[in-house]
Amino acid sequence: MKDVIVQVVQHLRPGGIETMALDLLNQLNPRAEVYIFSLEGTKKNALAHWPRLRSISSRLRFFNKAPDIRLKLISELKSALLEVGATAVHTHHIGPLLYGGAAAKLMGVKHIHTEHDAWHLNSRSNRNLQNLLIRLIRPKLIADCEEVAGLLNQYYPYSQPEVILNGIDINRFTPPEQDQRQTSRKKFNLPEDLFLIGCAARLETVKGHKYLLKALKHCDEKTGLVLAGSGSLRRHLKREADHMGISDRVFFLGHVDNVVPFYHAIDLFCLPSLNEGLPLSPLEAQACGIPVVATDVGGCSSILCPQSSELAKPGSTRSLIQGIQEIQQRGSVQDPRQFVLLKGSLEKTADAYFNLLSCVKEA
Repeated sequence: MKDVIVQVVQHLRPGGIETMALDLLNQLNPRAEVYIFSLEGTKKNALAHWPRLRSISSRLRFFNKAPDIRLKLISELKSALLEVGATAVHTHHIGPLLYGGAAAKLMGVKHIHTEHDAWHLNSRSNRNLQNLLIRLIRPKLIADCEEVAGLLNQYYPYSQPEVILNGIDINRFTPPEQDQRQTSRKKFNLPEDLFLIGCAARLETVKGHKYLLKALKHCDEKTGLVLAGSGSLRRHLKREADHMGISDRVFFLGHVDNVVPFYHAIDLFCLPSLNEGLPLSPLEAQACGIPVVATDVGGCSSILCPQSSELAKPGSTRSLIQGIQEIQQRGSVQDPRQFVLLKGSLEKTADAYFNLLSCVKEA
């Protein structure tokens, strides 16, 4: 008999939480039967926009929830949990905590809940709702970094969250072999003669791309910027690049399903976010041997190799420029991959979650 673990997410669009859920599914699959329930969207649309989902489509369920309160969804989730024989439920973020957590409570199965960031708790209504849900549903509470745990303890002193750091697949994210850098640049039609700064993030305000564009304007003309990701700000950011006179050095790739060649194509990774929990992309870049400049938000400070990467102030173009120039000037001092091997292995993350979720004793 195997454990049957169901992860509940708000939606299945490319993003940090969703990638973490997929990685956990793949990592735990040999030991458990793992499903992902998505509150929003349909399977057809998800598979069309995220090809990575196709190989696990049989393990996905979608409930096509509209953006309003739908209490009937709790009973629908309960029925779906019964159908797959769920022995444990793992919810990610506040919406899944409400619906998936309530369904797990009604079924009487083990339930853990992970908070991947805490900036949504800046809203008093969100804080009050989360307080109510934690008290009523009583999940085992997990934070993905010490910074998130600290805020949860501040708002909910009774909650006693456990910290499980996010991890990445270190066998997938590896440094480029000889000629792979050139091959990867050709794949994305990128110039071979520029020092390329890369950013892989949704093109939305919270990711702080506008500060990265301003920083590029102050870099020399041999420096370019590669943006991987889609979002509502794509046109606006293109107009800004045109207005600044740097459009010939800014390359928009759109959504990139396999980001490994993207990391192999760049010289420096930059994440200028205004808010984060514990993002995966800095770990991925460093595992590929790429130094990182990231803003000091969420748990970013805990996942940057201190010898090869730099922290910047959020919302500060000057600080981003200083971080970029520092790395450009000093070159490679230490391979950041060694830091990730010690700090951010997906295997360690999956083991920690499995120990909490498993209801079946392994032989």
